[in-house]
Amino acid sequence: MNSSNLNLEYNEKRARKAALSSFVGAVVDWYDFLLYGIVAALVFKDQFFPSISPTMGTLAAFATFGVGFLFRPLGGLVFGHFGDKVGRKKMLFLTVFLMGAATVLIGLLPNFQQIGWWAPVLLVTLRAIQGFAVGGEWGGAALMAVENAPEHKKAFYSSGVQIGYGVGLMLASGIVSITIFSFGQDAFNHWAWRIPFIASIVLVCIALWIRNDQDESPEFIQTAHDTPKKHKTLPILQAIKESPKGFLFIIALRLAELLTMYLVTTFALNYSTQHLHMSSQIFLNISLMVGAISCISIPFFAFIADRFGRRRMCIIGGLIGALAAFPFFIALQHGALFWIVILSILLANLSHDMVVSVHQPIFTELFGTEYRYSGAGVGYQIASIVGGGFTPFIASALIAWAGGHWILVAIYLTVGCLLTALVASLMKAHVNEPTHLTTLNLKQK
Repeated sequence: MNSSNLNLEYNEKRARKAALSSFVGAVVDWYDFLLYGIVAALVFKDQFFPSISPTMGTLAAFATFGVGFLFRPLGGLVFGHFGDKVGRKKMLFLTVFLMGAATVLIGLLPNFQQIGWWAPVLLVTLRAIQGFAVGGEWGGAALMAVENAPEHKKAFYSSGVQIGYGVGLMLASGIVSITIFSFGQDAFNHWAWRIPFIASIVLVCIALWIRNDQDESPEFIQTAHDTPKKHKTLPILQAIKESPKGFLFIIALRLAELLTMYLVTTFALNYSTQHLHMSSQIFLNISLMVGAISCISIPFFAFIADRFGRRRMCIIGGLIGALAAFPFFIALQHGALFWIVILSILLANLSHDMVVSVHQPIFTELFGTEYRYSGAGVGYQIASIVGGGFTPFIASALIAWAGGHWILVAIYLTVGCLLTALVASLMKAHVNEPTHLTTLNLKQK
């Protein structure tokens, strides 16, 4: 075997290791982060806010869910800064450890009846730590996967970051369902909800073990070698100066992703049980289903996007989300289970999965190597606040404002998806499509 083949084999092995590490870390972070949303929708209003009305208790529980998103940009800023300065690997080890520690502590946290208002205060604090940790996770995990991937397979190799979301959702929904089935709804509401949080320690140990064997990004090593040590500019300031539009593009392209997933999982779980008196198991099973499907659909869409265009995938995904919004809520209102399932798949596995399958290469390549952990990471987390963190809270408030009707939530979802499709259609000059597509376009001209 000649040296070029050996080098190719080494590069492929490094790319696979980076993809696995990014995937496993994403599973841990999203399991922990999404588990909070599921349990908050079911029991947190009774465990931590029992002294206020049911509606206000629900809003308070979802507000604590949103707090995690407020701290995500700070995590992106801090971990992004040090990730751009000292390396991606060290920061990714730390993000998993912090996320796991906060999640286990939530499972051990006394409730309102035991320690009064200290309970929600500590809950918010731990949720903030979760947000801080996950804020540094995505940027680093996406960079490690993209920067180690072959040029023509960047979306496919980095799709593990988003598959981790689906697996995390599936694990979180699954362990909640198993716990309810094993101990009963009453026991779950009273104490057994703690089990899924404490069980997170197993996933954390696995992720730390895998990440310890991870290689540093070669692009970072090369940039660190070429960049003068006296260069003092903060990476985030470089990102703002050199690529200001990148932040706005990320916010717009994430709207369809965030609104579809959080409305189908977290919000719909609460709305269906509280307003429509449906069994909580229905949307827990739907979350399991869409999480399982995403393990296939996300890499499939990434594979297709690497061949036919990443920007097109965002446009199509946004349009599908807009078209499915009103039918989803109509089916939900009428309790039409078959159509609820079909439309959940359209929103969560077509619209959502199409869009997220290409986020990693698009977002990271909006910024230069020496500041992209900060730029892409902070931009991604700011978008999480704008389009995701308070989505269940906003949707619940819109329901209350409309007297229990869903129409304002459907409009909210439709507009967000249309904005994603529109912005994707307008940013042709800012997306680095696969080389063969660029060559084809030049020939056609």
